[in-house]
Amino acid sequence: MAIRSIFSKKKEDGQEKGFPEGLMTKCPECRHIQLTKELEKNNKVCTKCDHHFKMTAQERVACFLDEGSFVSMDDHLQTSNPLNFPAYVEKISADQQKTGLNEAVLTGVGTLDGEEIVVAIMDSHFRMGSMGSVVGEKITSAVEKATELRVPFIIFTASGGARMQEGVLSLMQMAKTSVALKRHSDHGLLFISILTHPTTGGVSASFASVGDINIAEPQALIGFAGRRVIEETVREKLPNDFQTAEFLLAHGQLDAIFHRKDLRNQVAVLVKMHTKGGVQHV
Repeated sequence: MAIRSIFSKKKEDGQEKGFPEGLMTKCPECRHIQLTKELEKNNKVCTKCDHHFKMTAQERVACFLDEGSFVSMDDHLQTSNPLNFPAYVEKISADQQKTGLNEAVLTGVGTLDGEEIVVAIMDSHFRMGSMGSVVGEKITSAVEKATELRVPFIIFTASGGARMQEGVLSLMQMAKTSVALKRHSDHGLLFISILTHPTTGGVSASFASVGDINIAEPQALIGFAGRRVIEETVREKLPNDFQTAEFLLAHGQLDAIFHRKDLRNQVAVLVKMHTKGGVQHV
C-alpha cells in the first residue's frame, strides 16, 4: 500500500463518513464525536473528556471579553518579505483569507467584567502563530497602549516560535516585546500571560513566560525545543507529561491552570484585585 493512500484515509476532525463537512467534530483525545455547534457552545471544550480544542482569535474575544467592548488595533500592518523567501507572500495572503486576520496576533482594547484592559490574542491557525516582525510590532504596540492607558495587559499565547522566513528579524522581536513589557512593569502595571496549546520556541522564551502572573489552559504544550531534540541532547528519556502545563505547574513555572469555563471569571478577579487595590474590593 502506498504511503499516500494511508494518509489520504485520514479525515480532518469533524469530517466523518456520512456527515456533511463541519456538522460533527471528533475529539482528538477521546475520539468522541459531537455536534460542532454543541462543541462551540461549550467554548470548544470536549463535552466528554474536557479536551481543550484550539480557538481562533475571534472566538477568544467572544468568550473572554465583555460583549461588544473590543476595538482592534493595528489591523493595517502588513507583512513584507525581507529575505525574499520563496512563496512567503502567497502563504501569508492565504492565511489572511482563511483567518480574517492581518497577522498571527489580534490586538486591541476591551473590557473584562467592566475593567478596561488591552489584549493580544495569538492565533495558531495563521502560520502556526509564528512570530515575525509584524507580530512583534503589534504586541509591542499593544503593550505600549496599555502603559499609556495605565491598564493591565493580557496576552493569550499560541505559537510555534519565531518565524524562520524572516530570519534574525523575527528573533529581534523577542527582545523588542520584552523591553516594552519591562517599561510596562516599571509603571507598576499588571501583565498576565495566558499560555495555550501550543506555546513553544522563541515565544515561550520571551514574553510568554515573563508575566506577573502566568496561567495556562489544561494540557497545553509549553516548551522551547522539542522532546526529541532534548532527549538526544541530554541522552535521557523524558517524563511522559514533560512540557505539559501540569508539569510546569508542579515545577514552579506556572502560577495556575484554569479550565476554559473558569478562565474569564478567574482572570477578572485578578484584574480587579490589582486595579482596585486589594482583595477586599473584589
